[in-house]
Amino acid sequence: MPPFVLTVLKVLLLLLLYFFLYRAVRSITADLYPRGRERRRREPRGGRARRGRGQPGRVVVLDPEGKKVGTYRLEGPLQIGRDSTCEIRPPDTYISQVHTRLAPRGDGWVVEDMGSTNGTYLNQRKVQVPTRIAPGDRIRIGKTVLEVRK
Repeated sequence: MPPFVLTVLKVLLLLLLYFFLYRAVRSITADLYPRGRERRRREPRGGRARRGRGQPGRVVVLDPEGKKVGTYRLEGPLQIGRDSTCEIRPPDTYISQVHTRLAPRGDGWVVEDMGSTNGTYLNQRKVQVPTRIAPGDRIRIGKTVLEVRK
């Protein structure tokens, strides 16, 4: 083969390698720093955002693109996961079989992680113990977001 053809093939291979690296870094940064809807709704550093007063009455499930998947009333404990026994089953492969539970406790509601692989996040903070929720809070499980509303 002529040296010119070999040089062109080397350059093409290098371009392909750089393109692969660019896509890998872009994918990682997209997961770490989401754009669009989630970025605009970032919560203040001081703690949980309390946009509404009163008790939560429903949960709106949003897919990774921010589209509404469903709305569920908070009338009793709700388990969230991929298992058939769960009341809320979002179409998300990053969610465990039994991932999270929303339950009434005292005069309010709490979110509790059920030992999931990827964790449960309330307003961008990992849930370690049952934590009280209020209207305006956002719960992230896998790539799915649950908005707590009145």
